[in-house]
Amino acid sequence: SWAERLRWKGDFRYRYENIEQEGKDTRNRSRIRARTSLIAEVTDTVEVGVGLATGGDDPVSSNQTIGGGGSSKDVKLDLAYFNWSGLTNTNITGGKFSNFLIRPSKQGLMWDGDWRPEGLGVIWDNDFFFAQGLGTWLEGDSSKGTEFAWTLQAGLNFDTGDWGKLKIGAGYSVFDVAGRTPLFGEADDFFGNTFVFNASGERVFAYNYENIEAFAEWGIGKFTLFADYTINQDAPIDDTGYLFGAKYGSAKDKGQWDFTYFYAKKEKDAMLGLLTDSDFGGGGTDSKGHAFVGTYAFHKQWNFKATYFLNQVDLDDKKDYDRLMLDLNFKF
Repeated sequence: SWAERLRWKGDFRYRYENIEQEGKDTRNRSRIRARTSLIAEVTDTVEVGVGLATGGDDPVSSNQTIGGGGSSKDVKLDLAYFNWSGLTNTNITGGKFSNFLIRPSKQGLMWDGDWRPEGLGVIWDNDFFFAQGLGTWLEGDSSKGTEFAWTLQAGLNFDTGDWGKLKIGAGYSVFDVAGRTPLFGEADDFFGNTFVFNASGERVFAYNYENIEAFAEWGIGKFTLFADYTINQDAPIDDTGYLFGAKYGSAKDKGQWDFTYFYAKKEKDAMLGLLTDSDFGGGGTDSKGHAFVGTYAFHKQWNFKATYFLNQVDLDDKKDYDRLMLDLNFKF
């Protein structure tokens, strides 16, 4: 029956944040994030999903700051996609869907986990070799142009038994944005990337983002090491980004916990700043520093998570940026 082919899922997060940035006032705020989606199994090989989420139109965040005298908050379209799995080891998806690009230990050097690409994606994985491609519209129908970006990733998974599991891979991405105005936000929102002025006096991107990426993740028992590296071939300087770290534990069930540490550096034009992690260094590029993350599970459906960023931003001036996030997370 159709009722058996439908399922709901969702999550809710309550967050307290403290942000101290050199040269700016200290910020203390509470934020919520609620997401829910309905998934329909149209056939044995076709799935269609529609999801809603809090927040505005930020492409890498569904957070909603609370306040305003208890005013109503925005809810936006978060997901609208199909997925076809009619070929062996293959999934083809299209629409507005979750970010499936590999992020070692789910850390966002190039890609924020909340980004919802809009376009087409293909994933092929036979447990040993994997390859995937993403094509996404930056502008689909605009006087500014119809800009299409794409990413390829491929690699290997090794299960070495007593020596743990190893994933290694590489990627290549092309974001052809040089000479165009910002993709999101105000006319001066380049999220750390370099801009120049065109003949009309508008701020425009100085470079394209043609990124080569290499990544690895090795896990043995409860311990994981991970690393990610990228270089933008189009930028002459400030073109490199990297991240490396370690994780211990897994907070998946009642009484379990984990702890993660990583260090990252994102030079100004190492990647497209709009799509990188929106929390580290306040989002965007031109930042570096440490991150400490701990999670404790009260139940497999809810946990407490604490994150502390000890960063520097505007790297020419090396301004301090410290951020504490305390989260209660619930899944249903």
